[in-house]
Amino acid sequence: MSKPSILAMILAGSRVGELGVLTHYRPKSAVPFGGFARVIDFPLSNLLHSGIERIAILSQYRSYSLINHIGTGEAWDMIGRNRGISILPPFQDYDSPHWYRGSADAVYQNLDFIKYHDPSNLLVLSGDHIYQMDYRQMVQYHNDQKADLTAAFIQVPQTSASRFGVAEIADDSSEGGRILTYEEKPVQPKSNWASLTVYCFRPEVLYDVLRENQQNESYEFGRDIIPLMMKQKYNVHGFKFDGYWGYTRTVDEYWQTSMDLLGPEPKIDMETWGVRTNLAHRNIAGRQPLKVGTCGSLENSMAYNGCIIEGTVRNSILFPGVRVEKGAEVVDSVLFFDNVVQEGAKLCRVVSDVNTTFGTNVQIGVPGRGEPGNVSVIGWNNKVPAGTTIGSGCTVAPRIEEYRWPEKALNDGEELK
Repeated sequence: MSKPSILAMILAGSRVGELGVLTHYRPKSAVPFGGFARVIDFPLSNLLHSGIERIAILSQYRSYSLINHIGTGEAWDMIGRNRGISILPPFQDYDSPHWYRGSADAVYQNLDFIKYHDPSNLLVLSGDHIYQMDYRQMVQYHNDQKADLTAAFIQVPQTSASRFGVAEIADDSSEGGRILTYEEKPVQPKSNWASLTVYCFRPEVLYDVLRENQQNESYEFGRDIIPLMMKQKYNVHGFKFDGYWGYTRTVDEYWQTSMDLLGPEPKIDMETWGVRTNLAHRNIAGRQPLKVGTCGSLENSMAYNGCIIEGTVRNSILFPGVRVEKGAEVVDSVLFFDNVVQEGAKLCRVVSDVNTTFGTNVQIGVPGRGEPGNVSVIGWNNKVPAGTTIGSGCTVAPRIEEYRWPEKALNDGEELK
């Protein structure tokens, strides 16, 4: 086996509470996005186009949907003698009785895997962001600077910087510079350079730092590893990224990032970016082509194989198998696989998980309410009874039994568990 110059490890295991019912049964990285893909397809496609062919995926939370989606790795050309995707679930052994206790601990518990491949550079990246990046540029910068760690950063509005790990970066060049200070989610940020959770390490340095961090009670790259390396005067650099970055940690952010796919000049161009996905998963490739009936209308929307549109769809994204019947309206919404919107139903600013049926004359959301917090989320495998009214910003858990639905309405912001 030849030695890879770059080994990539994708952190793909966590659930995000702010995404609510969308991550009840899957990790955030496996959440559907863009009409046919999953969130993890973006870093996987970036790795493909960057020529990085040896990848490990660290997964812990409800991994089945992710494992099923990755399959053999063929969709990303990751099959061959010296290339491939390995899914590394948590384990217990003689030395460690713990599951993954954080992002840094997940990598630490797989040091034997890293050492087996013996890479020149180790790339550690989050599996749950929407962006296009050629990682080779960052790795080249890392090597030119003889850095021990290079982390990627993007400028965000100062008002939202406190949500991220932020760094002050020396103005060494347009590409990046030494990290002067780093803080994880500070109350009063000194900078608006936010971490993308994309790291390039010198492997032998990372080995030492991860071992030392095992003596602590927190095991996160942003909260623990970067500050530790800064304190010990390692050569730590920030790489400046100026492209699009979709941070989909909340329902509103997921919805807005999805809307960035639409319009005459979309911020996300999945075809130009070359986003790959597993077309065998949920039989995407085997479904019939999109059908728009004589009464059907599609305006500024994306609809994929297996969709049948007899009603009106505007500013929306429909995954394969969605059916919109006559007289139904879907506006400003994202409907996952195999949703059915029956006659007379009207959906506005809705994100609906798979296999949900909206009965006749169901009404969800209020047109014109565009402020944050007004996206309603419907969990999978639901049957919303005919005539039900659901307000804006509501949450419906998966598989609600028929007798538990309210007789009249679910008011704005209410949750049905």
